[in-house]
Amino acid sequence: MSSVQPENGAAEAQPSMSVVAQYVKDLSFENPKAPDSLRARENAPQISIGVNVNSRQRSQSDYEIELHLEAKAALGEEVFFNVELTYGGLITVQNVPAQHLHPYVNIEGPRLLFPFARQIIADAVIRGGFPPLLIDPIDFVALYQQYLSRLQQMQQQQGAAAN
Repeated sequence: MSSVQPENGAAEAQPSMSVVAQYVKDLSFENPKAPDSLRARENAPQISIGVNVNSRQRSQSDYEIELHLEAKAALGEEVFFNVELTYGGLITVQNVPAQHLHPYVNIEGPRLLFPFARQIIADAVIRGGFPPLLIDPIDFVALYQQYLSRLQQMQQQQGAAAN
């Protein structure tokens, strides 16, 4: 099998992303009703999960990604636990065209960090006395599309307010 090479003979550089560092920026676990919250119950608590992604350029090719995860277990007004994590990563991006850079960083960056953040949440919940909370995989493409939709709505509202 042969590959097509550009006329100058050089292979086309493929987009790449590498993790330079990853770290916990902020971690909070609350178990406000302990030890009462740890007793067996007839009804399981409702678990709510929140996800947010922020990114900022740090140098020509380096970006900081912040993955914010929040998980809360409650039954009615009674909160069993609330865990919040901001997990950061410094990534290097190369050979990505400018028009594709923002989605690439904000989709692939959090995708690389998520398994580590998921494990930290599970460990915190276990150490709080509960069974591990294993967050389902997150569709970062859909999350990014929601971001674009909200951005477009805000721009339309600002445009309507200016007229």
